[in-house]
Amino acid sequence: MVQYFGLAILIICADQGLKYWIVTNISLNQTQTVVPGLLSLTHLRNTGAAWSILEGQRWFFYVITLVAVAIICYLLFTQGKKNWLFALGLSFMLAGAIGNFIDRLRLGYVVDMFQLDFINFPIFNIADSALTIGVILIFCYLIFFDEKRGTTA
Repeated sequence: MVQYFGLAILIICADQGLKYWIVTNISLNQTQTVVPGLLSLTHLRNTGAAWSILEGQRWFFYVITLVAVAIICYLLFTQGKKNWLFALGLSFMLAGAIGNFIDRLRLGYVVDMFQLDFINFPIFNIADSALTIGVILIFCYLIFFDEKRGTTA
């Protein structure tokens, strides 16, 4: 179980480290090309969730994040040993939730930076990516490994 919390801590550190680098090296709303036509780093402040929905609802995000972190930790402790894929997905989700929570507490907004230049997609960060990867891993677990699959209530 320790390895999953360790992974979450590594992802949180990577997220916060890159956000610090972005804030100190790229001016707000400025873009720096990394791979032309593919990826740029753009320093943005997001006061909402994905696609800036619920913008400015900081207290709502505080409460939702604390509840989510509590549920994820509970599931990791009680169900995490049953399947490595489920536990891995939870650790990614935990890291993503905490990474953005730190920004909201410390700054009042979330620092975003990854801009996909080949598609019109919202700018995001490592924490957002971790949340997405975590959800995908849990879906894979539910589809391919959950023992209760195919049973009815």
